[in-house]
Amino acid sequence: MVTTDWKSDLRQRGYRLTPQRQLVLEAVDALEHASPDEILVEVRKTASGVNISTVYRTLELLEELGLVSHAHLGHGAPTYHLADRHHHIHLVCRECTGVIEADVDIADEFTAKLRATFGFETDMKHFAIFGLCEKCAAAKRQAGRAGQEGSA
Repeated sequence: MVTTDWKSDLRQRGYRLTPQRQLVLEAVDALEHASPDEILVEVRKTASGVNISTVYRTLELLEELGLVSHAHLGHGAPTYHLADRHHHIHLVCRECTGVIEADVDIADEFTAKLRATFGFETDMKHFAIFGLCEKCAAAKRQAGRAGQEGSA
């Protein structure tokens, strides 16, 4: 777990670290990239009375306060992670749904070209690239070779 002092962070912004806020922050920290539903499941391991609307309200507040950030890693609900982690691009595998975090610096040339060509400033922390992870790509190549051999 990250050693962030959430109590101080919230107090500096005029808020208290309520039990619900702490549970949601702990769930986001433990799960790393999680939807509100997944966060709810994690929170309910400790506090069974918490409902999904509490999770959504808490995530919204925590994002406004800069403690969590979200990204859209596909269709459906966004996924949340702690905002104090380094900014990263999400590489999402379409096969196994794994998420690889790549440092935003890897896209410097691309973002510079967007800025120069269009005057567009990118927000890379919300960016996801879809494809196949190394393991799934290798399995697909292997399956393709096996299929070619079978038809020969």
